Amino acid sequence: MLRLELTGISKQYPAVRANDGVNLRVKPGEIHAVLGENGAGKSTMMKIIYGAVQPDEGQIRWNGQPVTVKSPAEARTLGISMVYQHFSLFDTLTAAENVWLGLDKSLSLPQVAQRITDVAHTYGLDVDPLRPVHSLSVGERQRVEIVRALLTNPQLLILDEPTSVLTPQAVDKLFVTLRQLSANGTSILYISHKLDEIRALCHHCTVLRGGKVTGEVDPTQESNASLSRLMIGAEPPELQHKASAAGAVVMAVKGLTLAKQDQFGVDLKDIGFDVRAGEIVGVAGVSGNGQQELMAALSGEDVRAPAGSITLFGKDIANHSPRRRRHEGLHFVPEERLGRGAVPTLSLAQNTLLTRTETVHKSGWIATERVRALADHIIARFNVKAGGHGAVAKSLSGGNLQKFIVGREIDAHPKLLIVSQPTWGVDVGAAALIRGELLKLRDAGCALLVVSEELDELFEISDRLIVIAQGRMSPSVPIADATIEKIGEWMSGLFHKDPKEARHAEA
Repeated sequence: MLRLELTGISKQYPAVRANDGVNLRVKPGEIHAVLGENGAGKSTMMKIIYGAVQPDEGQIRWNGQPVTVKSPAEARTLGISMVYQHFSLFDTLTAAENVWLGLDKSLSLPQVAQRITDVAHTYGLDVDPLRPVHSLSVGERQRVEIVRALLTNPQLLILDEPTSVLTPQAVDKLFVTLRQLSANGTSILYISHKLDEIRALCHHCTVLRGGKVTGEVDPTQESNASLSRLMIGAEPPELQHKASAAGAVVMAVKGLTLAKQDQFGVDLKDIGFDVRAGEIVGVAGVSGNGQQELMAALSGEDVRAPAGSITLFGKDIANHSPRRRRHEGLHFVPEERLGRGAVPTLSLAQNTLLTRTETVHKSGWIATERVRALADHIIARFNVKAGGHGAVAKSLSGGNLQKFIVGREIDAHPKLLIVSQPTWGVDVGAAALIRGELLKLRDAGCALLVVSEELDELFEISDRLIVIAQGRMSPSVPIADATIEKIGEWMSGLFHKDPKEARHAEA
């Protein structure tokens, strides 16, 4: 008997048919991948299974019986849990309080906190139940979501891009967890754009394109190239990463020491590095080791940095506002798409105004047609799938919104671009497009600082690598001298402050 069966599922939205006669069959204990490019209909299908969206047509059978899943609460009662790509957590509540909301009230809050600690320890997910969610990084929030799902002992666990902000070590631990769950009979629906993961973990794979099922395969018998062809109709273009000829120092950070702003933050301790014109400096690190605090100081969100600790073209910008830094050539892409990178309820055209003020007259009037034209230009240049410049940000898939936000800043011709998690949750084609555009920007003479928890990405595009751990910064290492093993050790804080000492220690 099948654990889950979808037959003829369709869902029409005003601008797009998200699912078109979709069929899906999942067996007990099966790890079943759902693969497709951004906007292919994967998330809509998962939300239908979880009761968050109602289908227009089709039937759902659960353990052989027809069901109508009217809400996530009904789904959880059936034994279905889901971890969304965009998290569903209340910022002002603690991790434990967020988890407690989704459980029946047979357990007290302290009991739930203890269970979170136990489950997190068992699976190596490192979650502090007493921390408020607003103080957590994206990676830490994802761990809370995964632990919350595991606490319900689900028969079917839906994971939407679960490893997008996890370190390689954490991914390995998660896979052990998922294989344990599978061996115990739990079915897993696994959405990921990481083809290596799907081939290593999953038993079966259903491929979607344009809302329709275009293939079902055994991923262990496929290559990355064949899966890419099924998903996007072609193999992603190979990046042309030539050795860079770095120019003058654009941004220099020296002696940046900052006390954390809340009790759960991370102190920055004597941070120092520089970024030169025509190079990409990659910043690796486990989520929650000071990346948020560093990005706030560099972008101008936090202006407490000591005088002279951050300079742009030799000019002290430590106390400059984000707007002033943009005028001076520094553009920034935050890790959080919705709420930071874009306002969910505003159109794409209106969202250009967050950072692209060239469409605003000195008198304060907005040149509406220029705003729309700019949005259309970004949509076309970066191949964003959206219902035009009037589409609201929250209507886009995660990957398409990411392409728009990154494109908005690249298109501004920055002198220094700081990007946090540039390809989080985007498909292989979109990731290749974004990385290619970052390399083009570098080759045009821009200085780039890229913070990512995707080590493969950093090795693919960076000219130099540095690691942040426990609020401290490692020496920089040229990409030719970097190894996954070395960077992995440094991510645990095992580096020396003096580069000569580091070289001596590695000899």
